[in-house]
Amino acid sequence: MKILCYIALFLGATTGLAQQTIQEVLLKYNKQSIPYIYPEMLADIQKDSTIVLLDTREIKEYQVSHIKGALYVGYENFNLQKVSKTIKNKEAQIIVYCSLGVRSEDIAEILQKAGYTNIQNLHGGIFDWKNNNLPLVNAKQKQTDSVHVYSKKWGKWLTKGIKVTN
Repeated sequence: MKILCYIALFLGATTGLAQQTIQEVLLKYNKQSIPYIYPEMLADIQKDSTIVLLDTREIKEYQVSHIKGALYVGYENFNLQKVSKTIKNKEAQIIVYCSLGVRSEDIAEILQKAGYTNIQNLHGGIFDWKNNNLPLVNAKQKQTDSVHVYSKKWGKWLTKGIKVTN
């Protein structure tokens, strides 16, 4: 009987500590209104195509690191007019990302409502990109392993690289 109590205690403790997967987080916070592209797929097409990559995080996050070639558009200060001047072709292949893919879905929906028709959301955002050992650059365009994790709560999904919080 004592061993059963230990097993139950262990199982209860480990399930309580079980971390959600990135997929579970996205299912919880997103509406799934924008199709996903996965990091490996983006890495493959990034070399050969003329995609428009938009970083929807805040400037301090973008300056720590971003995917090479990504344009900073922000979240809190997102300016559709400015983006529309930069991306005139409403059929351009646009890929948005943030830390995990939650804020980027919001920005993608705004772009979709503005008439953009070919938008994808990077599944797992920059965290999953780095977790897949894909390269990042800093504000000086130098390769870096640092990633701004937005907050401790969200940063737990970054499993590789150097976590930056300030």
